[in-house]
Amino acid sequence: MREGFGDLEWLARTRAEGDVEAWLALMPYARRIGISALPDPQSEGLLFRLEPCEGNVGNVLLPALHGGVVAAFMETAATLDLMLATRTPRLPRIVDISIDYLRTARVTPTLARCSLLREGRRMGNVRVCAWQEREAVPVATARLHFVLGDPAEGGA
Repeated sequence: MREGFGDLEWLARTRAEGDVEAWLALMPYARRIGISALPDPQSEGLLFRLEPCEGNVGNVLLPALHGGVVAAFMETAATLDLMLATRTPRLPRIVDISIDYLRTARVTPTLARCSLLREGRRMGNVRVCAWQEREAVPVATARLHFVLGDPAEGGA
């Protein structure tokens, strides 16, 4: 079997190693918009980073990042963070996302930190905060709800 999210052994191994970059490598849109993950100096988790790519600009007059790019960044961060945080290797599928755009996201590096609010038997809830210059001044926050599936069953 080809390595990937459908391969339970690969998923368990990359999860145990914390190899989020292997997961990002399988996500062409994540590579296209410039998402990466790095160790969080304030916790045992990760910080996610969105590179300032000109192709992500939605308003060239400001210039500002497109809201869809910010949303995709936050959704990807929440999904990958949840995959690392669950008790067992599981594939989350998004059910609902609520994003609050708080200020203009300029074309500068954007960081995001995720918090697992709840992991139930079948559902997971994650909060994401994205910022640029200072974490205390977020550009957007989001709450996401996921169905948690078993990769051996093909997802959720």
